[in-house]
Amino acid sequence: MRADKMILQVKVYNSYYKTFEEGNVAILDGKFMYIGQRGLESFEAAEIVEGHGKYMIPGLIDIHLHIESTMVTPSTFSYGLIRNGVTTIVPEPHEMANVFGLEGIQEMMEASKDCVADMFYGIPSSVPATPLETSGGEIDIPEIDTLLQTGEMICLGEIMNYVDVIRDPESKTNRILRHVREHYPELIIEGHTPQLLDLDLHQLIYAGIGSDHTHQSIEGMKERMAAGMFIEIQEKSMTPEVMDYLIQENVAQHFCFVTDDVMPDSFVERGHLNHIVSKAIHMGMKPEDAIYAATYTPAARMRMHDRGTIAPGKIADFVLLSDLGQFDVDQVYKDGNKVFDKFEEYHQELMQRSFPAHFYQSVKLEPLTEQDFTVEMDVADGTHQCRVMMVKDGSTFTSERIASAQVEQGELIWEHGEHGLIATFERYGKNGNRAYGLIGGDTIKRGAVATTYSHDNHNLLVVGHNKQDMVLAANTVLSSQGGFCVVENGKVLSHLPLTVGGILTEGPLEMVAAHVKELRSALLSLGYRHYNPIMSLSTHSLPVSPALKITDHGLIDVNAGKVVSLIVEPSEVPE
Repeated sequence: MRADKMILQVKVYNSYYKTFEEGNVAILDGKFMYIGQRGLESFEAAEIVEGHGKYMIPGLIDIHLHIESTMVTPSTFSYGLIRNGVTTIVPEPHEMANVFGLEGIQEMMEASKDCVADMFYGIPSSVPATPLETSGGEIDIPEIDTLLQTGEMICLGEIMNYVDVIRDPESKTNRILRHVREHYPELIIEGHTPQLLDLDLHQLIYAGIGSDHTHQSIEGMKERMAAGMFIEIQEKSMTPEVMDYLIQENVAQHFCFVTDDVMPDSFVERGHLNHIVSKAIHMGMKPEDAIYAATYTPAARMRMHDRGTIAPGKIADFVLLSDLGQFDVDQVYKDGNKVFDKFEEYHQELMQRSFPAHFYQSVKLEPLTEQDFTVEMDVADGTHQCRVMMVKDGSTFTSERIASAQVEQGELIWEHGEHGLIATFERYGKNGNRAYGLIGGDTIKRGAVATTYSHDNHNLLVVGHNKQDMVLAANTVLSSQGGFCVVENGKVLSHLPLTVGGILTEGPLEMVAAHVKELRSALLSLGYRHYNPIMSLSTHSLPVSPALKITDHGLIDVNAGKVVSLIVEPSEVPE
């Protein structure tokens, strides 16, 4: 019998029994044809690969991630995925959609077509995430219909504005959900339900939302699974308690592993979804179960019935491992063809200016001056109680603190005080909005940092302790059409240009990783205390992530879903 390729003497992972079985594998036309004991006596193969007893597992599948979080283009991202054994992903490009709307999604999809890794896109459902921010683009029902008519979309991406789903039946989010349920009843709907329990949680599930990828607690995870919700476990949810529950209970069908957001330096140094699988194994999960949660269940969740397992008729995406415990990736095959070998040269093919010209001119904000960081207050001079955004290591959530601040001659006196200033400036040339707040906790203690990589609206965000450094950081970012800049005492410590939409670079992955590592070090040198200071900083403007955030509309009480003032009224001050 004819075969294109025979893989001999491998330990093949069987997804249906979650076991490894020694044998041979025949591949024909990019698909698995035979798995068993028969070998060259039964097949005439054009190519023979000696497996030498290696472990053979399906290509890893990540169904919840954002390419833009790695700040690189799809082709660069694919290069990183393949060498880590990830052959299929479901990206949701709501960052690029917030900058360019429908066109942003279409151009990300176009840039993915020639990638080695398969990329099946989810439709961003929350662009902008709330009505309390200004973004460059918007996705509503007409744009969703346009995308679904292509036949290329696999799901409706995470419903982020859970507050409106619960509290406002006529909100944009509920309009979208009703439209999808009526016109596309089979479409998978992904969710974002942080900390919700009981009736609030059940209201979201009733609305059609079938999964959650946010930070899990035992209580919340059990409630979600009991109500039929699928759980996508990212690294921050891999606490000993959560992992013990997943290991000990019979819940394998109800969860998978995902990455969500991966920084470039982590991508290069630790890996991608393979890092999550390796961590699960080291936390006590059987390798067979960890592999199942990174191949079979994510494929089943997204109804990708042609992959996720090594079986006749399935796409021949697979990984060869020499050490199952360490999860060392030796070779990766896509559609039956070898696309990575750690013992051979593996180079990234760089593509420059692969997006439309206007994607490189998206920041429409004039240079700032010190006056732009003067906070004028329409209150009497004296001491006032103010809201302070408190940053906390271990989470991208913030909290609200009430603290005293001085107002003199109608100006908030903030420089060199206990708290820094956080400011955001609308950068699309739409309305010129800007907003100010105070910030403290585990953030920088001196200098300044500015970025256009600020979820999800990607307006210019600046945090600092003096006006001069804030001006230099902001204008350095503006001069490069977006990016990050860290400054101390008038000196630029780190600058990462992000010229594509103000959020991506076309630089090679290793170079971007080195720049991000330098950026992380610069933030830490200014006193930032956080396991991921870049993600922490960039989510200060995310008004669907608890509890006090900032957009160009003002300070946002996330749980209440409304703008609140910097100065606290006497009646609001807790006794």
